[in-house]
Amino acid sequence: MANIIPFKAVRPSRDKVSLIAARSYDSYTPAERESRLRDNPFSFLHIVNPGYKYQKQIAGPERYTLVRNRYQEFKEDGIFLQEQKPAFYVYKIVNRDGLVFHGIVAAASTEDYVKDVIKKHEDTIEYRETLFKEYLKTVGFNSEPVLLTYPDNHKLKSIIETVMKARSEYEFTTTYRDTHYLWVVNEPKIIEEIGSIFDQMDVLYIADGHHRSSSSYLLAETLKSENKDHNGTEAYNYFMSYLIPESDLKIYEFNRLVRDLNGLSKEEFLIALDALFRIEKRGQEYYKPSKKHHFSMYLDGAFYSLYLRKGNYKIENALDGLDAQILYKTILKPILGIHDLRNDNRIDYAHGKHDLAYVKSMVDSGEFAVGFGLLPVTTPEMKQIADEGLKMPPKTTYIEPKLRSGVTIYEF
Repeated sequence: MANIIPFKAVRPSRDKVSLIAARSYDSYTPAERESRLRDNPFSFLHIVNPGYKYQKQIAGPERYTLVRNRYQEFKEDGIFLQEQKPAFYVYKIVNRDGLVFHGIVAAASTEDYVKDVIKKHEDTIEYRETLFKEYLKTVGFNSEPVLLTYPDNHKLKSIIETVMKARSEYEFTTTYRDTHYLWVVNEPKIIEEIGSIFDQMDVLYIADGHHRSSSSYLLAETLKSENKDHNGTEAYNYFMSYLIPESDLKIYEFNRLVRDLNGLSKEEFLIALDALFRIEKRGQEYYKPSKKHHFSMYLDGAFYSLYLRKGNYKIENALDGLDAQILYKTILKPILGIHDLRNDNRIDYAHGKHDLAYVKSMVDSGEFAVGFGLLPVTTPEMKQIADEGLKMPPKTTYIEPKLRSGVTIYEF
């Protein structure tokens, strides 16, 4: 049973939400960050990059304290306002490609996280977990929801559709031409209905935000141990989430780029591939895989299709059947000598919103020797991996929607 609750969000005044909302910090180029910080005093980037005020890079605990200070200043100046009553928030995004996402911003339980009611499909890095836990402990808020997905539910869909018939509290379009809408749901009857529907769900799945959710759990455990009056209802027992139906989830692939052929000539590399793959040269014709276990490869000015030879690769579980895992176990590790997909600087990744022309351009530039194109993972595959307690290789899924920071904030 999923424990999903409403909360009193801290959020922007209606006239400033479009100025405040920001993408994740790392998604901006240095020039983009500089431009937004210089030209927009309301950007949430001023909170997460507090050293800009002094034209100085600040890191570690000193930065965390100043993030908290900037946040408090935004509240003191009336830029952020606190909701008076607990609420769920219906959130809709229409992106520039015409894809529509709608779901509910709410607080999810850290107990559900550890008890596997909220299932995971990616490994987390302990160092990053600990670092982010300390950040959360100092700043005292979540500003970017963890993306959770649930099985499509007709009752919940009906409630969301009814809510969206009213005027939205927010409507704004970003420079990426994505339009965001938010409705505040604070009627007790509707809150009870929504909570009851989630209570009947056996599992939820993390689509995006594994480190944020794991760090929130670690923080809850720390604060629980420090609070002799802990009763389980404290705000730190929850983390902000955006819950969307499975049918709304959009999963893109991450293509792979490798800087060298591990000392092999082109011919030696192709011969090594031939042991496990049927290889067809496509020339300048762009080749995008259309079936599982088919791969695109760009090498030395030409595209190739790689078809996994039947019987030459053993699939023992859901993970073994993932194309990203097949590529790793048959090519990247044994032939190209890449053992650590997360930390080896010989490999890089290009998410599927960059098309194969991007992969081609990176190889043609000479920075990379070879590129591989994959099919996206499906939602059922992602769920099966999580259900079996397995973990995907790093950079296997690029998932939308991507929410903006600063639209709703959860304090604890």
